[in-house]
Amino acid sequence: MRQRLFNIAGPCLVGKHYLLPTLERCPEIAELIAGEQYFVIHAARQSGKTTLLKALAAEINGGTERVALYCSLETVQGLVDPEKGIPAILDALTRSLRYSPALRALPVPPPTGGVTAQVSNFLTDLCTHLGKPLIVLFDEADCLSDQTLITFLRQLRDGFVNRVEAPFPSSIALVGMRNIRDYKASIRPDRATLGSASPFNIITKSLTLANFTQAEIGILYAQHTTETGQPFTSAAVERASYWTSGQPWLVNAIARESVEEILRRDWTQPVTAAVIDQAAENLLRRRDTHLDSLYERLKEERVRRVVEPVITGGDASMDRLGDDCQYVLDLGLLRSEQGRLLPANPIYAEVILRTLSYNSQEDLKIRIPQPPWATATRLDMNGLLRAFQEFWRENSEVWCERYEYREAAPHLILMAFFQRVINGGGQMVREYALGRRRIDLCVHYAGTRYPVELKLLAGPKAREEGVAQLAAYCDLCGAKEGWLVLFDRTPGKSWDEKITWQTRQDAAGRTLHLVGC
Repeated sequence: MRQRLFNIAGPCLVGKHYLLPTLERCPEIAELIAGEQYFVIHAARQSGKTTLLKALAAEINGGTERVALYCSLETVQGLVDPEKGIPAILDALTRSLRYSPALRALPVPPPTGGVTAQVSNFLTDLCTHLGKPLIVLFDEADCLSDQTLITFLRQLRDGFVNRVEAPFPSSIALVGMRNIRDYKASIRPDRATLGSASPFNIITKSLTLANFTQAEIGILYAQHTTETGQPFTSAAVERASYWTSGQPWLVNAIARESVEEILRRDWTQPVTAAVIDQAAENLLRRRDTHLDSLYERLKEERVRRVVEPVITGGDASMDRLGDDCQYVLDLGLLRSEQGRLLPANPIYAEVILRTLSYNSQEDLKIRIPQPPWATATRLDMNGLLRAFQEFWRENSEVWCERYEYREAAPHLILMAFFQRVINGGGQMVREYALGRRRIDLCVHYAGTRYPVELKLLAGPKAREEGVAQLAAYCDLCGAKEGWLVLFDRTPGKSWDEKITWQTRQDAAGRTLHLVGC
């Protein structure tokens, strides 16, 4: 069984489907099914879950020992009342039977009993007619919520514990973006345990789909080379791995953008690292559906509570095992690395900040129709930041009100200001720094690097700490000049006290500008 890389849910690389063995990405599935276990598979959006399930069903149905039924529950989303939700689940099961080559000949079980038993009765009747073990793969299971979810899962539990007396599926998979712990959060707003009667304790294991490794990306891209003769250089594969961190949709999209849009299907031209970098930038600017949909997630309050301190470099004391943090990790927006929360990949890192500051960028196009601080050969960073100080003094109160991410608003507005000026002529590299109360920017323009550090000022100690951090960041960027932007939000403090500019020469000969806002 092999998984499609360029599947119908996303862009397709010149119409071809390149494949990797599906079970290699989640090898424990076969063992769980053989052991007649119930389990959860969770992974971020467009990570290949649906492709995996359909390939798994096809492989099972190609054998003789078991039968598999794939069923999507997407149509049940929003139906929180089981009087409507349970019949909708039965409709989804019925449609799945009719479209399944292995099961379409079976009679469709009629609804029997009340909504608290209809799913259980349907599956029992189906298993009775089959005469062999049934595997049910419920896709989009996290579309269910509230009482519909409770009623559904309790019927699965009832069938599970009584399957010796009455036929019932030998294995059931609940598949979606969320881990099993978040199903619990959906049921109980207070997140208390449901105790021994929990419908979740039938779940043996919660699995996730791993991203592609760099080696796997190379194998996938090599299939395109075999088909067309167009090579991906080793540096191109490395850059694709860097930008995507192996996220399947991004691996697909960045390859398609490279060969179709940038190189225009000219198979004689190799895909180089520079082409991959341009493809990544094109995706960011175009904001394809997958990337644009991240914005809807960023609007969620529980996502904001986790993502905002990652943007600002704020307090790292959040509960890493709490439901909110796990939810954001399960969505694939962030990843945990050596105790730090970071965007899941460099493209998402850019998407988060560009998306949250997008409206400001559009407004600044009107206010700054032709940015005067950027020429073909240099960027006047001092002039740019002095202009920002003036803008911030006049507009900060109104503009900050626009943002749901209030704590991060100063960072987002300044980055929008930068983006408006350098767009098309330079690049802004951002480093998230959770727990260090800052965010680092390095603007690349006309062959020069301009390191800038953003910090929410909390007193003289924070200022001196910022100076030391900026000096270290200048060393990292290989620059002799750097800028520390200090946002002072102290209540009652006058603008004349906040808007300051100080230039220092440190012992290493670096020029450090302290820009008060």
